[in-house]
Amino acid sequence: MKTPDLDDLAAFACVAKHRSFRKAAQERGVSASALSHAMRALEQRLDLRLLNRSTRSVTPTDAGERLLTRLMPALDEIHAGLDDINALRDTPSGSLRLNVPRPAAALLLAPLFARFHQACPDVRLEVVTDDGLVDIVRDGFDAGVRYGESLAQDMIAIPLRPLPRMNVVAAPAYAEHHGLPRTPGELKNHACIGRRFPSGAVYAWEFAQDGEMLSVAVDGPLLLDDEDLMVSAALDGVGLAYVYEGRVSQAVAEGRLLRVLEECHPPLESLFLYYPSGRRQPAPLRAFINLLREMGRA
Repeated sequence: MKTPDLDDLAAFACVAKHRSFRKAAQERGVSASALSHAMRALEQRLDLRLLNRSTRSVTPTDAGERLLTRLMPALDEIHAGLDDINALRDTPSGSLRLNVPRPAAALLLAPLFARFHQACPDVRLEVVTDDGLVDIVRDGFDAGVRYGESLAQDMIAIPLRPLPRMNVVAAPAYAEHHGLPRTPGELKNHACIGRRFPSGAVYAWEFAQDGEMLSVAVDGPLLLDDEDLMVSAALDGVGLAYVYEGRVSQAVAEGRLLRVLEECHPPLESLFLYYPSGRRQPAPLRAFINLLREMGRA
């Protein structure tokens, strides 16, 4: 048996962990076909089948499961050792993968990208925007950003600066033809641009009224999952949109959109950057967290 190299073993662990050539290829920055070819070559060198492949799934064989169980602790130790010496460099190197909701990426993190690249030119930062709930360990991320109620208990969570408030907005032409609601309850009489989450749930707009929180199920001619499209539709007079302040502040200042129900906007919600408590904090992640604090984002 020819001894396989460490990179091939790490690639196998990635495929077995994700149960997917496509996801493993994305994490490793190679093509799925190249990764599949490498796994077949590894199996030939070991003279054992490690993966069961079908058109729908990839799962480890019994031999693959046994190898994966022994490999993961060893790979974690190797990564920890490399990160220890990485900390001795003037600037860290390597990669940093973050999973972040789209509004947080655009409004909170995007202003830091250039500064982070200047401070850590040898780090490749990858930000995957995803409004759904993800398992950052399973999917190969170093850290994620979510609201507090979405975090698992075994995560270390660092509070971030809240996102701008949510605003209900409408175009002046819509207001001229249909008027504007004076209370959240009057939204039922208006065309509202709905928001669908990745889970399939439709968002009920949230407000604070008379010291109490309330949710309003709205209806209208358009249901979207992207805030830029919501703003565009509101500008075109399709209906009322409920979006983050940062998306519409310029349009409001220019008079192209009007704020609605301002006195009923809910309090700001806190976001958290989180990562697994059982893992050593990689040097690129430490550098990113330090920059968040330095720039007043955490």
